[in-house]
Amino acid sequence: MSATVTKSSGPVPVIRTLPALIALTAVAWLAVDERGLRMALVVAIGAFAGFALYHAAFGFTGAWKRIITERRGAGLRAQMLLLVGTSLITYPLLAYGLPEFLAESGARSGAFVFSMGVAAAIGATMFGAGMQLGGGCGSGTLFTVGGGSTRMIVTLAAFIAGSLWATHDLPAWRELPRVAPVSLVRDFGPWTALAILAAFAALVVFGTRALERKTHGGVEPMKREWSFWRGPWRPLYGAVALIIVSIATILVVGRPWGITSGFALWGAKIATTFGVDVAAWPYWRGQAGRIEVSVFSDVTSVMNFAIVIGAFGAAMAAGRFKPTLSIGWRGVATAIAGGLLMGYGARLSGGCNIGAYLGGIISGSLHGWVWLVFAFAGSTATVLALNKRA
Repeated sequence: MSATVTKSSGPVPVIRTLPALIALTAVAWLAVDERGLRMALVVAIGAFAGFALYHAAFGFTGAWKRIITERRGAGLRAQMLLLVGTSLITYPLLAYGLPEFLAESGARSGAFVFSMGVAAAIGATMFGAGMQLGGGCGSGTLFTVGGGSTRMIVTLAAFIAGSLWATHDLPAWRELPRVAPVSLVRDFGPWTALAILAAFAALVVFGTRALERKTHGGVEPMKREWSFWRGPWRPLYGAVALIIVSIATILVVGRPWGITSGFALWGAKIATTFGVDVAAWPYWRGQAGRIEVSVFSDVTSVMNFAIVIGAFGAAMAAGRFKPTLSIGWRGVATAIAGGLLMGYGARLSGGCNIGAYLGGIISGSLHGWVWLVFAFAGSTATVLALNKRA
């Protein structure tokens, strides 16, 4: 059945989105001045990601919580579409060679495959727990901040602090056992790797649908009315939008979409401003130049800024940008705890739900699958513990 559009979905007044457009223009201007015209595309991709994330409410945290507590799997099924739809493009690219302009940017087949070990498993578990305490994941934190959530500003600040803290401790964690990187695309070929992913996705899709029918007597119906500009979008549309974002990021940036390395950089810059010799830490010794130059020369940071602004524009277009300062001490405490866990855990495990989970799996890296298992376990344990206390 074709989708219908709500009656309130007429033209969006330009004045509503003008602040976001001005902010995006400023970010693009500064980034292009630092790194060239390709950064304008980075800003556009990030803005579209933020717009889609906000309207689809496409967070990994809520989807995992719903399947654990409500036995509703629409969000999880949308994630499977995102993984398979993106990998249909990325697996052949990795197997048969990246375009020449990507090779020139430093990207190469196999460059996105990482090892997984004890530290990474602990980090993924920490991140999964932090998602539920903080109220959002890596991408979720950014788009909710852009949407006007003051609580998530606290989460983001703690996320940055946790990321910086982990860069100080990382050399000790790397002494723990770990296995060599495993690439499913390289070891099994792109089509077998894709078949493995598709089989897993089908298991999740049919399994969650069966679970919903058993628990609720049927699968939750999708809302038929929606508006591109004002939302809300169906999870399906959010997944399609993020497929576009993921593929565009690889084509423009030369690597999968990432978020949390930008947070670590922001923390390092802030600490350096206050006299901390972050550049002397082993993690930063080979990256001292990143701390010294403008943040607008860092691709991940620029894309993060654009995600926040894109979500802000979506909230303004929908007329739902209404920040509130009433948080409460419990909200502040859980936001800080969640942010610290996510920041620290992301650095131990090689990224967040975007960089490690999505980026790992669409790169054919086994570490993405292992990250999913441990992060979901951490989320499940935390959700059950919080519900028990409630």
